[in-house]
Formats: sequence, structure tokens, C-alpha cells
Amino acid sequence: MKYKKVFIEALDYELAPVVVSSSELEAKLEPLYRELRIAPGQLQALTGIRERRWWEPGYPLSQGAIAAARKLLLNRGIDAADIGALVYTGVCREQFEPATACRVAASLGINGNVSVYDLSNACLGVLNGILDMANRIELGQIRAGLVVSCESAREINEIMIGKMLEERSMQHFAHSLATLTGGSGAVAVLLSDGSFGSRTPHRLLGGITKAALQHHNLCLWGVGPDGKGGFQQSMATDGVNVMNHGVELGRKTWEDFLPQVGWRADLVDRVICHQVGSAHQSLILKTLGIPPEKDFTTFEFLGNMGTVSLPLTAALAVEREILIPGDKVAFLGIGSGLNCMMLAIEW
Repeated sequence: MKYKKVFIEALDYELAPVVVSSSELEAKLEPLYRELRIAPGQLQALTGIRERRWWEPGYPLSQGAIAAARKLLLNRGIDAADIGALVYTGVCREQFEPATACRVAASLGINGNVSVYDLSNACLGVLNGILDMANRIELGQIRAGLVVSCESAREINEIMIGKMLEERSMQHFAHSLATLTGGSGAVAVLLSDGSFGSRTPHRLLGGITKAALQHHNLCLWGVGPDGKGGFQQSMATDGVNVMNHGVELGRKTWEDFLPQVGWRADLVDRVICHQVGSAHQSLILKTLGIPPEKDFTTFEFLGNMGTVSLPLTAALAVEREILIPGDKVAFLGIGSGLNCMMLAIEW
């Protein structure tokens, strides 16, 4: 896919306020660690994640998305009436219906002739939302579109820690480890046709998607019977195979991505990857032949925030002047399914 008149106007975010260290989570698991003879410090050693953030208990997901979007619109000086479509793309949503996007849009004053809906695709949700808005803009349907997301890791972490303490098996611990990497946060991404007079619009050149759906059972997060007549969330991840098959899918996608957007690997100035952890980050960069200094990471102190991770990392890179005008920037996303998406942006 290629675009001629689509720009990323701005990204903004809202950080969750409660900082939770890996050592704090391990303290909750002390009886399990003692029984299985797991040395303290393994969570950080295996993932590279020192801490992550959680929302306060009961914090509404829509509020995080609203906060990020309000800051973005205020800083960019674009009115709610200019937004032709709003999509909420988080894995976490407030209810089955209506779409969480409806509450976000209403709070922002977006109404009338506008498309408002939810979209879900594991950790790729925001990138899928960006493509959705880009297609609408390229077709001339809208001038500007807003992609928002908010993720919360507190609830699933607390549930899975309880289950790990009940089962106390190495197999269950291994399949639950990825859950403990989860962080919380919110993000907003504004796309436009470039007609708002922005001094530094970032041109979306195009991208590519690729899937390896035979691996759709490797990471599962959902609701099922709790054995007591009710229902409860649960999550299980085959971390080793998610990484190995995900990196292989990333390799195939990268090989097709570069000629699709007319780039050579050495011309890429910066990459922003989905933030999983140190092992995944190291392996994907090595496999794609990308020098580590071209990457920027946040997983060390924010963990894996699902759909929020990549765009929030990009927003922080802008704040710290790591992404600068003129850079050729690649967004590299891999999500359970398995699905992969890569976007090319002239910053």
C-alpha cells in the first residue's frame, strides 16, 4: 500500500500513574518462587523490564484515551469539528456495546457527520487504525482522523498472579510470564491530508501487512468459566514460539516492505518497534540487520502496553528529539495471530 496525501500530524499520550517494579511483582509470587526454587530477579533478567505502570483500580479506559486525545487536539490547534472519523483500537474495552469510541468522541465534542467505532487486532490495533484513517484520507472521504487507545494490565496481572499461586507449576509459570510484562497507558494519533497548515507534518509513505495465521493459538487472552459458576479473565502465552515465529514473520515482512516503499535497509534512519522485551528486541534487530543504535525502546520502564506501546514510544522519541524532521522512520509491529505490519514515514 502507498499513500500520496496522508500525514501523521501528531502523537500524544497519557502515562498511568502507578509505578510497579518487577521486584514488587516477584514479592507477590514469593511462595511460588520458593517452591519452584526460582531465584529472585528472574523477571527483569528474562525480559529486561525493570518497571511498568498501572492505572488506579477502576480507572475507566475511555478516560485515558480522552486525556491523550485532548492534549493532542489542544497542542495541534485542530477543532473537534474537523475530525471525520475516530477509532478506538485497544485490546481492552469498556463493554461489549456501544463502542468505547463513542464515549471518547462524545467527551471530545465530536459528533454529527463522523464515523466512530472500535477496531481490535491484538497489539497491532493502533497501526490498523492508522491504515484505516489513511485509506479514508487518501480516498478524500475525510480531512482528518483520530486513532485512540488505552490499555490496562492491572486486572489481568492480579488475576494471573492469583492463579500462579494456586497452581504452583513451572509450566503454568512459563505460560504466564508474558502477562507480567504488561503495562498500562493511553495514546492518540492524528492523521490528516496536510491541509491544516502544520509546519512539520510527517508523511506516511505506505506500508505492508503479512500474516502467519497457523500460529493463532500461541497467545490467548479472554474470558472463560472460572470453575465456580462464573467467568474470569485468563491469559496464556507460549513465549518462546511467539518470539521465534514472530521474528520469522518479521523477517519476511521486512524483505517485502523495503522494496514496497522504495527504501534500502541502510537508508532507514530510525525504527520504532512494538515493545515486548529485551530478548525479542535483540533478536528482531539482529534478524533484520538493523543496528541497535537506530532503535529506541521504552519497555525497560513502561513494559508491554499492547497497542499503546509503539505509538507512545514514538511520541517519547519525538519529545527527546530522537525522531527529527527528514528522518526515514519505520514502525515495526508484530502481534499475536500472528500478524505483522510495517509502516514507512518521512519524518
